[in-house]
Amino acid sequence: MYRGFSRRLVHIRTAGGRVLAVTPVHKLFAFLPQLSQIPAGRLRVGDSIAVPGEDGGLTPDVIRRIEVKPHGSWVYDITVPGLHNFVGGNRPALLHNTVTEQQLSKWCDAQVVIYIGCGERGNEMTEVLSTFPKLEDPYTGAPLMDRMALIANTSNMPVAAREASVYTGMALAEYYRDMGYNVALMADSTSRWAEAMREISSRLEEMPGEEGFPAYLSARLSEFYERAGRARTLSGLEGSVSVVGAVSPSGGDFSEPVTQGTLRIVKVFWALDTALRARRHFPAINWLTSYSLYAQILEEWFRKNVNEDWPALRAWAQRTLQEEAELEEIVRLVGADALPPDQALTLEVARMIREIFLQQNAYHPVDTFCPPARQFKLISAIKRYSDLGQKAVKLDVPTKDVAGLKSRELLTRVKYEAEFDKELEKALALMDEEFKGLGAA
Repeated sequence: MYRGFSRRLVHIRTAGGRVLAVTPVHKLFAFLPQLSQIPAGRLRVGDSIAVPGEDGGLTPDVIRRIEVKPHGSWVYDITVPGLHNFVGGNRPALLHNTVTEQQLSKWCDAQVVIYIGCGERGNEMTEVLSTFPKLEDPYTGAPLMDRMALIANTSNMPVAAREASVYTGMALAEYYRDMGYNVALMADSTSRWAEAMREISSRLEEMPGEEGFPAYLSARLSEFYERAGRARTLSGLEGSVSVVGAVSPSGGDFSEPVTQGTLRIVKVFWALDTALRARRHFPAINWLTSYSLYAQILEEWFRKNVNEDWPALRAWAQRTLQEEAELEEIVRLVGADALPPDQALTLEVARMIREIFLQQNAYHPVDTFCPPARQFKLISAIKRYSDLGQKAVKLDVPTKDVAGLKSRELLTRVKYEAEFDKELEKALALMDEEFKGLGAA
């Protein structure tokens, strides 16, 4: 049972005369067509909910009318969540980007989002308070704030409050996990939390460690991050807590104790790059220094749920970007014209991966979110262009002719199209036709 504020209630009237008024996230048993649990906000007229029968079993009762009415009062709601397999992202990661955190809050596979503002500027927290209610939850259509809890302890608040805020957020996350929910916890930032611990430790006259931080800093970081993950409760329900910890080291120094202590614990690292930000490449996550140690663990899931070729394509894209970084050093010394045609094409393909696949516009209605199936089609199209391009340059076709094809321009625009599959087919058909004209198809 939990206590929460609901701005809407779903009023349901059935053929059997039953009248229900529940919150949109309240889960009801329904025959769809088999007996399963579904949030009330997703039920439609004509669906059959399960009600007790005279023989003690469950019988279907058809929904005749559904109304969603505004309701501004505190409610107590008992939910019976079903089993939800949380795949990927159920361990901590590092980032510090307001727009990226908003995107994670909006599109992450979680029913509850908890945002901890620990030691941040008051203006930053005010921006979150004013922005998040305007963001729409893509799963329910309601304001994103309806499934969020915001814990704000700004830099001018007491040190003890800043230290306690992270633990408060984690306690809330575990509370909802115990009810079978998948929870996303944003901690912004753990560096300010560590600074609060340093200040308290100094006042207690404890023995300081590196850079004045307490000797138990690593232990506290471990205790916090290790509370993340999937859990099966005593009731048999399964929930998860996914922690996104933002580390903001002074001057971008990754050798300071908080960053190093965090990197020893977590298995996913997203490194923000100021050079990418200056080039207007968003999200500004450096693909060479960032890493995930879950890639091999998740390969089987991607093979089964996306495509068999996903791991191979991912490895090819990483290889191409690594080759680009090595070739850029040569280009800076001798110039791009000194490169052989195949290496010049590698630079062009790497540029396509960066601009078409890695870059995203958070404010575009289509490009704001890209499901794995669409990601696979996009990177497959770039790989196809690369393979045909390598055949063309071996036939002495100039690299500038390969880079200037109209199909390459279409591939750049296809990710913004609402009818993605249709536009991608057009681009691929034109690509085959153009390379055939070059004698490479």
